[in-house]
Amino acid sequence: MGNKYRKKPVEIDAVQLLDEDESIINAVEFVFSIGMESSIIGTKATVDTVREDKGFKISTLEGSMKADFGDYIIEGVQGEFYPCKPDIFEQTYERAY
Repeated sequence: MGNKYRKKPVEIDAVQLLDEDESIINAVEFVFSIGMESSIIGTKATVDTVREDKGFKISTLEGSMKADFGDYIIEGVQGEFYPCKPDIFEQTYERAY
């Protein structure tokens, strides 16, 4: 029989990716640490690409994962990023004020 363990409380930074220009820009800037106005890709091209793909890929510690519209994108404790489905996010996290 195993021992019982509890997850340590930890605050995370996260954004939700929605099908809205501001949300897409915020999520891309959050993950890639770029100011999209000055990026090589540019705001419009990036927003259009994310819309066409209905999300975007993120390199995670477990490999490439796609963040879909509605997903939360979480910055982990080691500075890594990964997508999380909204139902799982809402069961696991609450807003820290």
